[in-house]
Amino acid sequence: MKPKVIVIAGPTASGKTGLSIEVAKRLNGEVVSADSMQVYKDMNIGTAKVTKEEAQGIKHYLIDVVSPDERYTVSNFNKDALEAIEKILAEGKTPIVVGGTGLYIDSLIYGIEYQEMKFDEDYREYLMKKAESPIGLKELYDEAMKIDPEAMKKIFFNDKKRITRVLEIYKATGKTKTELEKLSRAKGVKYDYKIFAISRDREELYDRINRRVDIMIKDGLIDEVKNIYSKYQKFPTAMQGLGYKEVVEYLNKEITYNEMVDKIKKETRRYAKRQLTWFRKTEGLIWLDANDPLESNIQIIINEYNKGE
Repeated sequence: MKPKVIVIAGPTASGKTGLSIEVAKRLNGEVVSADSMQVYKDMNIGTAKVTKEEAQGIKHYLIDVVSPDERYTVSNFNKDALEAIEKILAEGKTPIVVGGTGLYIDSLIYGIEYQEMKFDEDYREYLMKKAESPIGLKELYDEAMKIDPEAMKKIFFNDKKRITRVLEIYKATGKTKTELEKLSRAKGVKYDYKIFAISRDREELYDRINRRVDIMIKDGLIDEVKNIYSKYQKFPTAMQGLGYKEVVEYLNKEITYNEMVDKIKKETRRYAKRQLTWFRKTEGLIWLDANDPLESNIQIIINEYNKGE
């Protein structure tokens, strides 16, 4: 029998952190973060990183593992997450993968090995520059759609990061992202993943997102960005994170303060919508209603985890 691993996914601001900590307390668990921005040091406020108080003594892995001036890929995550899961299991505890980065979670539950590919930095720079304009991004989207229509089913027309990745992978390997995923998935997975995601009423979720952004600003997001810029010289991917790129635009006087706040809220809502679309296509996933009592959702997870024992 394969060792069991719990996965708690869902859109930003849906309540993953609180639920995961309560489940960890009941099942002697430890958390493996599956968040592409929380891996970065010094990026705390804008990523809604779990605080010491919130963690309640539950150990978290893959938080604060690299500097903002380093590149951290899904391949890095897959390797680090599997090592963390192995360590947690070796200690007789329950691994609980928690996060909203669909690509990270897919790499685990489907056994996708995103090999370390040698990317052409000049090509990457060309793609990122072209993607800055709506017309250029549309052209890249259309190109990616021709190359890998299957992968593009999960990617929105304005998702610069994932559109350019589809093109980069094809140029680097001569194979599509879908082809590479099928090759690695054929090898199977080492663990029995019990996958859950939290759903909320859309208006309620959007209200939570708006309030979270207001709190981030109040708690010092702008100063956090200033500190990062004074401490580091380059940002391969970190400053593309939601909240951070908008603050940079404000600091560069490209947008006003109010425009910055509104843009962060709008882009975060859009991101949450993309996350929901992604997870709806996840095989074997069990949805949890955030409006149900917390204890009820905890029991659903525990009962599913204990099945077959």
